[in-house]
Amino acid sequence: MNKKSKILLVAALGALVAALALAGCSSGGTSSSSSSSAGKSDAGSYSLVKEGTLTVGTSPDFPPFENLEGDEYVGFDMDLGKAVAEKMGLAFAPTTIQFDGIIPAVIAGGQCDIGLSGFSIDPERAQQIDFSDAYYVDDQAVVAMKSSQFTAENVDTAVNSADVVIAVQSGTTGEDYAKENFPNATVKPYGNATDCFAALQAGEANIVCTNNAVAKNTIANSYQDAQVIKADATGEEYAIVVSKDNPELTKAVNAALAELQKDGTIDKLTQKYFG
Repeated sequence: MNKKSKILLVAALGALVAALALAGCSSGGTSSSSSSSAGKSDAGSYSLVKEGTLTVGTSPDFPPFENLEGDEYVGFDMDLGKAVAEKMGLAFAPTTIQFDGIIPAVIAGGQCDIGLSGFSIDPERAQQIDFSDAYYVDDQAVVAMKSSQFTAENVDTAVNSADVVIAVQSGTTGEDYAKENFPNATVKPYGNATDCFAALQAGEANIVCTNNAVAKNTIANSYQDAQVIKADATGEEYAIVVSKDNPELTKAVNAALAELQKDGTIDKLTQKYFG
């Protein structure tokens, strides 16, 4: 073997060793990255605030969907969230966030993985976050005190007046509904649905606009002196809120919802909470 051949052979062997070393480093990096992912779906990796846990942002003042009984989170959404987490092989961990702060929290990350709090699918919201498949359909309701001048017969005209105050939960479709249907009235936002009904009973507001299931539940359990004077078939679809930066989590949530629909769990929860 001449000198030139020896040089070429050494160079070739050196290149081979370097390539093998690079491949080893690359493989180690992929493995490390994969193991650091907090969760995995069939389609790929998704991130979680806490490994092995589905952290759920909710505003627990919207019965029968979410409410607090002592320190326990209860309601349709909370039972659904537990079932979704179980299907995903994760622990369920709800955390309280005021309703109009849940979507910003989901977008920012670090505080919760998903939002589950009676969110209606809405084009404006969909520009900021992703929605799961729908799991419930609800309508809007207009509530007044039984002793007031507002009735089912005069609701469309009497409520749409400058001297009428409508209590709504901030950031909800109830707020949008009130502004759209009663533009002459004063729409007053509150942090939660409970405060809206308290304001109605105290005379601070004349009307409450909220989702029909919530209106009926709250009246039956706490405000029997109020009544629904209008139920509008808006057909709002409820869904789970997920960050656009976490598409694999949306896929995993949808897969869980599909299983829960197929095995009858969602129907059982609907019957349990809405009859």
